[in-house]
Amino acid sequence: MRTDDQHSGAPISLGETYRFDTAVAVQGVGYTHVHALRTPTASFRYAIVKRTVDIVACFLLLPVLAPLFLLIILLIKMDSPGPAIFSHRRILKNGGFFSMWKFRTMCVDSAEVLEDYLAKHPKAKEEWARTHKLRHDPRVTTLGRVMRRFSLDELPQIWNVFLGEMTLVGPRPIVAAEVEKYGECFSCYCRVKPGVTGLWQVSGRSELSYPERVALDCKYVRDWSLWMDTKILVKTISCVVNSDGAF
Repeated sequence: MRTDDQHSGAPISLGETYRFDTAVAVQGVGYTHVHALRTPTASFRYAIVKRTVDIVACFLLLPVLAPLFLLIILLIKMDSPGPAIFSHRRILKNGGFFSMWKFRTMCVDSAEVLEDYLAKHPKAKEEWARTHKLRHDPRVTTLGRVMRRFSLDELPQIWNVFLGEMTLVGPRPIVAAEVEKYGECFSCYCRVKPGVTGLWQVSGRSELSYPERVALDCKYVRDWSLWMDTKILVKTISCVVNSDGAF
């Protein structure tokens, strides 16, 4: 399996044929060709409705959130050294890559800290390999734990939504290392833009197993409706306030 290391948004090659319900992804030369999905997310109406909602939401939210952004940036600078905002490479619709923006919740030398921690803690290494998350993550700063609990670190993704790289509701953004875990469902995942929130975020978040997360992402692509998006957005507010499944 090969991934494109560039941020150009060019599709990646899966290197094999994947199947998901009525979808068939066929290997091409540097591309993955996908036959038409008989799902709502394959329709022109889906694209128009989703983009319209995203643009309207961005114009309404960005002015309101601007003061909060400035406050968070100030608090991050006071809490630990390093930039307040950083970008992380995630999988884009159609299998390319984009830079997803987040408020920094980790120490600046997080890669070295993680490597050292996993080398000393075998159980944590198993947890990381299984879920790509750590319940007790040594990289996370004091302020970062609070921000993650209430998902404040995700707020800069509104800019990704404005740029059209993400959508308000959709599958969770994944990194290249997670593609293998999606297996035959990856072709389904690539049919839509990743979302700021989605089914997995309102169904247990980090408490879910990885196969459960994948199943929820595929269910969203298969069963999408405007009503589903509305319910997810409303439930997201409750999950954030109660910090359900967050760590």
